[in-house]
Amino acid sequence: MRVTITQNAGIIGETVNLNLAHLGDVRQSSLLYNLTHRLMALKYRNTDGSLPLHLFGQFKRVTKIWLDGYLICKGDTYPALLMNQELSAMACERISSGITSHFLKTRPIKALLDPYNPTGSSHHVRFNTSKTDLWDSKGSPPRCPINWVVLDSGWEAEFCRAAEAHPKVRAYVKNHGLGFEVPYRQGAEQRKYLPDFIVRVDDGRGDADLLNLVIEIKGYRGENAKDKAATMKNYWIPGVNNLGSYGRWAFAEFSAIYEIESEFAAKIQVEFAKLIENSGAETRAQTS
Repeated sequence: MRVTITQNAGIIGETVNLNLAHLGDVRQSSLLYNLTHRLMALKYRNTDGSLPLHLFGQFKRVTKIWLDGYLICKGDTYPALLMNQELSAMACERISSGITSHFLKTRPIKALLDPYNPTGSSHHVRFNTSKTDLWDSKGSPPRCPINWVVLDSGWEAEFCRAAEAHPKVRAYVKNHGLGFEVPYRQGAEQRKYLPDFIVRVDDGRGDADLLNLVIEIKGYRGENAKDKAATMKNYWIPGVNNLGSYGRWAFAEFSAIYEIESEFAAKIQVEFAKLIENSGAETRAQTS
């Protein structure tokens, strides 16, 4: 979290710095109570909109565990800043995601498909673009069903090269014009996440049971990226895998290789191979 200071200055008179220093007097018990109530109100209401007050004690214990063991305050920040509505919503999202992750095996979730358009396909993608950074995907053998890949960065060009050269990759596509969107929340705001690539790889089960690997290429991992990754790992991926009708899916972020600019091409090849191996091992462990 970050401390925000606003300087208020009129046409005439002294300027005043507005901050949240008054929150430093908030007691730990008050913070715990308010954050627990906020968690229940945002994430765990009953079907009629009321709060499950009989579970308040359990949610309070979970919230205290998160505050004591997982909240990290840096610089001039302190826990009482979570009294702020936006910051408390972000905290509730992290706590709820942790609860869901803990019960993935015992209480599996399933995806709710769009009733009007449940399945997408790269075969129907057709669009015009004004971007000039493109990757010619006519490889040998061709692995991308779209003739040109629209690039958002030079990193994505290197990824395309690595994907076409990797022996375990059977197909890949850039998520541009596909309509593949994942809803997620950042604090109290509802947003849509568009992953970068979908790669179909043979992780040891043969071409009849390929792994669908959703890949995000991220040079900097901010709070927004953490919310996206948590949504994919704790909700979307388990949900679609538990349906059982769309094959096996996994999610991976591709970021560590950008710390080393030299020997970039070789590094991306090695890291991509690690992603495939690790993602395949995760899905095998879940289905065994």
